[in-house]
Amino acid sequence: MSILENINGHKDLLSLNEEQRVQLCCEIREFLIESVSKTGGHLASNLGVVELTVALETVFDTQKDRLVFDVGHQSYVHKLLTGRQADFQHLRQFGGIAGFPKPSESDADAFVAGHASSSVSVALGMARARTLLKENYHVIALLGDGAATGGMAYEGMNDAAASKEPLLIILNDNEMSIDRNVGGISKHLSNLRTKERYLGMKRRYRDALSKVPGGKAFYGMTSRFKAWVKRSILPTSMFENMGLTYLGPADGHDVNELVRLLKVARDMKTPTLLHIYTQKGNGYLPAEQKPSQFHGVGSFDPNTGELPQGKAYTFSDAFGDTMVDLAKTNPRLCAITAAMPGGTGLLKMKEQFPDRLFDVGIAEEHAASMAGGLAKQGMTPVLALYSTFLQRSYDQLLQDIAMLKLHVVLAVDRAGLVGEDGETHHGVFDVGFLRQIPGMTVLCPATCSELSAMLRWAVESYDGPIAIRYPRGGNGILQESNFTGNQNLAAQGAVYCHRKGKDAVLVTYGTLTNEAVRCADHLSQFGVEVTVLQLLCLSAFPVERILELAGDCKHFILAEEACTGSGIYAAFCCELAKHNRNLTVHSMDLGPDFVTHGSVRELYRHYGLDADALARKITEVLDSEN
Repeated sequence: MSILENINGHKDLLSLNEEQRVQLCCEIREFLIESVSKTGGHLASNLGVVELTVALETVFDTQKDRLVFDVGHQSYVHKLLTGRQADFQHLRQFGGIAGFPKPSESDADAFVAGHASSSVSVALGMARARTLLKENYHVIALLGDGAATGGMAYEGMNDAAASKEPLLIILNDNEMSIDRNVGGISKHLSNLRTKERYLGMKRRYRDALSKVPGGKAFYGMTSRFKAWVKRSILPTSMFENMGLTYLGPADGHDVNELVRLLKVARDMKTPTLLHIYTQKGNGYLPAEQKPSQFHGVGSFDPNTGELPQGKAYTFSDAFGDTMVDLAKTNPRLCAITAAMPGGTGLLKMKEQFPDRLFDVGIAEEHAASMAGGLAKQGMTPVLALYSTFLQRSYDQLLQDIAMLKLHVVLAVDRAGLVGEDGETHHGVFDVGFLRQIPGMTVLCPATCSELSAMLRWAVESYDGPIAIRYPRGGNGILQESNFTGNQNLAAQGAVYCHRKGKDAVLVTYGTLTNEAVRCADHLSQFGVEVTVLQLLCLSAFPVERILELAGDCKHFILAEEACTGSGIYAAFCCELAKHNRNLTVHSMDLGPDFVTHGSVRELYRHYGLDADALARKITEVLDSEN
C-alpha cells in the first residue's frame, strides 16, 4: 500500500516509523520522475532534497512554522507533503499550481521564492516579527542550489548572528565548496558536535549558568576560551566566525539522521546553521549524470531519461554563436554571466575562450560592477543575464556603467513572457527601467538573425551602454532580418514595415510582431487593411518615418509584452504628439499586475495580446469612429 497517497501534512508524517520514512522517500522519487516527465519542471534539484524535505515536514509544522525556500524550485516535495499531490498533473500549467512557493496557493508556503539569496533576510524578518508580537513558531531558511554564492545571503547571516534570534538556516550543499573542513580531527569534532548528548549538555550548561549571579559572564568567558582552543587546533567554520552555531556537515540523504538533527537544531535557542551535503538528481541516474540538463526540463521518457530530439534554434543559441564569432577576431571581447552559462548560450564560448568568460555565481550586482571595471580599462564586456535577474543590478547599471558612459553590452535574455515559471521569472519590467537610465540604448530584435546583427553592431560600431533584449525560444513566423547594421539606432531608432494598410496602424516590437502580422492577415480577409510596424529600438523612435508610413491614418494601436507603465506607451504618445496632435494611440499590454504562469500562447490569450484580441481591438476602434 502506498504511503505517499495518505500523506497530507505534518500529522500524517508524525505517525511514520523510520522504515516507513525511507519507503516514503522512494515513493516520492518515483512520483516526481513520473509526474515531471509529463509536465516538465525542475527535477534534479527536487530529487536532491527528498529526504531533507520529509525530515523538515516531520519535525516542523509548516502550516504555522515558517519555511522559507531559497530558491523555490526545490519546493516540489514540500508541496507534495502539504496536500497538493492531486494538483501535480497541472504543475506549472495555466490555472494549475505554481512551480515555486506561492502563499496564495497554500498557508504552508511561507513566502515567494523565485530569486536567490534572500531566504535568510526574509526568515530573520519573520523571526523578529515573532519576537515583537510574542508569538510561538519556528523559522527555517533553506539556503541551497547556488543561492549561497549571492552576497545577500551573507548580509542576512551576518545580521542574523548579531540578532541572537532563534533561527535555523539549512545550507543545502550540493557539490559546492563552502569552507569544507578536512583532516581526521576536523571530522571527529564534526561528528562529535552533532551528537545529541554533546549539544544537550552544551544547552543545559548555558541555561544553568544564566540562572545564577554572574553566570552569563562566566559562560561568555568559558565560551571564548573554548573558541580560542578550537581555533588553535583547526580552521573554524566561517559561519562560526560570524557568530552562528554551526552543525554538520551531515548526510542529506539519511532521512532518519536528518530528523534527529533537525530536532536538536529546533531546540537551539540561538541562530543556528545546519550544513548538509546532497546530490542533485539523487536516485535517478540520468539526472545524477546530467544535473544541469534536468534542472529545468520539458517532457521526457521517465524510463530512459531521454529528451525529445530536434531542439529548435533559439535566441540564446544565436547569441552564443555570435559571441564566439566576435571573440575570434576581437581579443577585447569578454562575457560575464551569473551562474547561467548554459541558459544564456555561452557554453561554446566557455569551451573555446575559457579565459574570457566569467561566471560570477548568483551575484548580478557584482557582475554589473565588474563589467564597468572591465570596460573602464579597455575591454568590451557583454553582460548576459535573464531579464528578471537583471532587475537586481539596477543601481550598478546607473552608478557603475551609465554614469561613466561605459561601453558595456547587456544581453537581456528571457525578455517578455517566459511561460511556466510565472510571476518571478517573466521579463516584463526591463523596458521601463532600462529606458530610465541616461544614455542607455535599448534594442529589441524579433528574429535570431536580427539579434546577431544587433549584437555585432553593439560590439563593433557603438560606444556606450547598450542593451539588447530578446525572448526565450525561437523566431516564430518571422524569418528575415530587418536590421542590417547600417542604421544609427541610438540616435534615431529604426522601424520596419511588415505590411501597409489604410485603416489602422498596429505598432509593436520583439516577437509579439508575429501576433501583429497574424492579426493583419486575418483582418485583411474582411476588408480591413492594417499597417504593421515593428520598432527595432525602444529608446529612440523614428517618428517622422512612422508618420510617413501611417499616411492619413489617425488610429494607432500600440501592443507590447510589458506590464502597464513598464513599456513605451507614454513616451511613444509624447513623441507622436510633438509632430501631430490629432492622432489617437490605444494601448494594449499585460495589465498592471504581476503575470501568472502558463504557456506563452495561453498567456497571450488570457491577457489579450494574441492575434484574435488585437483584431477585436482594432475592430472596436474603427467601429467607434463610425
